[in-house]
Amino acid sequence: MNDRGSALKDILVLGAGQLGMAVLRALAPRARALQLSVTALVSPGTINDPSVQGMAILTELRALGIDVIGFDLACDEHALTALFRNYKTVLNCSGFVAGPGTQMKITRAVLAADVARYFPWQFGVDYDVVGRNSGHPVFDEQYDVRQLLRSQSRTEWVIVSTGMFTSFLFEPAFDVVDLERGTLHALGSWETKVTVTIPEDIGWLTTEILLAEPRVANEVVYVAGDTLSYGQLADVVERVTGKTFEKTVWTLDKLRADLKVAPEDVMARYRAAFALGEGMWWDKSGTFNERNGYETVNVEHFLRMQLQK
Repeated sequence: MNDRGSALKDILVLGAGQLGMAVLRALAPRARALQLSVTALVSPGTINDPSVQGMAILTELRALGIDVIGFDLACDEHALTALFRNYKTVLNCSGFVAGPGTQMKITRAVLAADVARYFPWQFGVDYDVVGRNSGHPVFDEQYDVRQLLRSQSRTEWVIVSTGMFTSFLFEPAFDVVDLERGTLHALGSWETKVTVTIPEDIGWLTTEILLAEPRVANEVVYVAGDTLSYGQLADVVERVTGKTFEKTVWTLDKLRADLKVAPEDVMARYRAAFALGEGMWWDKSGTFNERNGYETVNVEHFLRMQLQK
């Protein structure tokens, strides 16, 4: 593992959104106990002209003892490289909001900066299995990030595969489960499976993987809150709500036809991709959390918590 001396700061976390905050909340107390510095990168606007939500985030981060810097990830690669040179570990929680090409740009900058260890934004599906040409350009870019990391040996990398955020199953715009309308759509078939995890579980499991001894390096680590078929999802939803839902299968052919009609529709892309099945799930028994006896929130537990709000 390369190391350029004690002048470097320890951990830089890119982004303080839903996942970034989950990671930072879990990481801060552990890092403090180990005397490791943690810095959070947020947009310049969050610092210079914060919204009410932005102010709340800054207040919480500072209370956690986290350094905060404002930096635009949309800036050029050289500026990113210059920033990353100051850190031993970069943990990327930036998401897809910065637009196409950003994840490859960040990864190239990390490698150019000779960062010792990198956790890329790969908190999703198994892009190795999905490969290219999934119909979702973002997935193609994620596959390319993996290939770039594997093509070199100076920077250690760790990919944390989490599946879909559990809440996404219940997002009305995604239209798999619509609790208000009482509808449920299976993507592909009732037997098609999906792996899901809540951000809070991703946050503390990523912290465990980051700090694990012996150190995890150059591998894909799988975690899961739950792995279930759309048929099992329907059973859980009806049992927990006590209601009968209107259930329909959206076949892969139908979803691909929808995508042809509206190729720029992000949700249509996601539905077509998740209907593929392969690469969208893995057996929970083989995950980091199950192997280490860590309990995670499954879909039933998540739904019961949501209905109590």
